[in-house]
Amino acid sequence: MATAPLHVHPTAPLAARVLLPGDPGRALALATALFDAPAKMFNHNRGLWGYTGTALDGFDLTVQSTGLGGPSAAIVVEELCDLGIRAAIRVGTCVALDGGPAPGAVVAVRAALPMDGASRALGAREPLTGDAALTDELAAHADDEGTIVSADLFYDPRAHERARWAAGGALAVDLETAAVLSVARRRGIRAAALLAVAARGDDRLDAEAIAEAGLRLGRAALAALTPTPA
Repeated sequence: MATAPLHVHPTAPLAARVLLPGDPGRALALATALFDAPAKMFNHNRGLWGYTGTALDGFDLTVQSTGLGGPSAAIVVEELCDLGIRAAIRVGTCVALDGGPAPGAVVAVRAALPMDGASRALGAREPLTGDAALTDELAAHADDEGTIVSADLFYDPRAHERARWAAGGALAVDLETAAVLSVARRRGIRAAALLAVAARGDDRLDAEAIAEAGLRLGRAALAALTPTPA
């Protein structure tokens, strides 16, 4: 008998395809915007809100928040894998490095450098790539595409590290993508990431603009996950 998840407590069916915002509030906003009828709450344990319903494309979809940081994201994706997901797209925010995209830009992640503890604990040492077909679909809806860095610190005082990452061609930094891709690789599911730039230096989006960017991410990710007619 399968062991019940410790952190995700399903109260509705899980879809085989999942969107993974970090923010529980964004999960609710995406469920409101992307389902053609009121969604059923999939999980509310530990404040990790999740929802399942029929999406606007007519197929089942789950939107499940991962929380903040790689360790939380890794737990959620592991438990969703135990429950049966087959494809997942992280839809979150990032902070641009010097010379990177402007706030509001949407970035399709071609590779994530694993500079966070969670992905490195999972064995990641080289850049992590997502599912190629999903990433290509996301890139068609993005303003930019390329390499990002996943780290442990949002307020990172190590200016020299950020300068080194930028000099190496990285566009931005986030907290969860490498952990999501590491678990996906280990568990054999399709995964990719689409990120909105929330800040670059002192230039930052306000709450309304971040919410609008989140909806853009969700719509693009849903399009990437829509099954192709046979």
